[in-house]
Amino acid sequence: MDLNLKRPLLFFDIESTGLNIVSDGIVELSFVKVFPDGHHEVKTWRVCPWDYSAGRQRPMDPGASAVNGIKDEDVAGEKKFIQIVDEVVDWLRDSDLAGFNSAKFDLPMLAEEIERVRAYCKSRIADPRVSQDNKRKATAMLEKIDIDLHSKLMVDVQTIYHYLEPRNLKAAYRFYCAGGELENAHTAEADTMATYEVLKGQLEMYKEPDKYHEVALKNDVEFLANVAGRPKTIDYAGRLVMNKNNEPTINFGKHKGRTVREIYETEPAYFAWIENGEFTMDTKRQFALLKEKYESENFSEAVSRLQDKFSNGKLF
Repeated sequence: MDLNLKRPLLFFDIESTGLNIVSDGIVELSFVKVFPDGHHEVKTWRVCPWDYSAGRQRPMDPGASAVNGIKDEDVAGEKKFIQIVDEVVDWLRDSDLAGFNSAKFDLPMLAEEIERVRAYCKSRIADPRVSQDNKRKATAMLEKIDIDLHSKLMVDVQTIYHYLEPRNLKAAYRFYCAGGELENAHTAEADTMATYEVLKGQLEMYKEPDKYHEVALKNDVEFLANVAGRPKTIDYAGRLVMNKNNEPTINFGKHKGRTVREIYETEPAYFAWIENGEFTMDTKRQFALLKEKYESENFSEAVSRLQDKFSNGKLF
């Protein structure tokens, strides 16, 4: 079954140095972009994982290397993510997203790499030692990578699969793709293509409800992105969620369950703790955006009160 698309759907998969979003990096990234007319395009990058603060390559975790077969020396000569990020963002810009377990790992990792480039460019612009020409280059880079991944629909094929037939990608491929065996598992391109084929198989298998499955899948990206009622998270790490009143709420630690606005009003130093803590850059950015929003609202309220006070031309 072909996908019913109103805009391109970008399937993607990442191989990384490890599973820690904060300290690990991408070593392989593959995109399969499916267009509304049914054709698809494929792009795969090998990436040298780079620590911009330390100015060195991030090392492969032995456990990750054992799974994806990629060693430090295999990617040492490849481009750093900052050298491909504008092309990556171009692929992402007009598309909704899809992947296998991508909502929990691949998308946060991809967002983190983009945020690292963003932070590096801002540091270059702020550094008085950097030449004006390089500051202009950093400014141009920030404009090229200006993208809000949170605004995109995300179809996680694993969420659909586990919701209806809980297993893994290899079993899913066998189950939904006529008993075929997934070749070259744990290479980014093979896994990405397999994910695309599995989603089409799911749509074919569950197009009508039956006695075992009350839910029928709609061939619609917005429906697929919300299968199983995924929680409304604000950041990819799930540190911030929307509560039942649609208010940004802290989802961890001693303040779990309290709204971010409440913490802003009673414990503003908490935001500095987040900024300096071991959180993903995306989490830090979402906290900073909320703080900026509340500061702006407070300023607007203060201005309004002053205008009301002096509107009659009298001080008292």
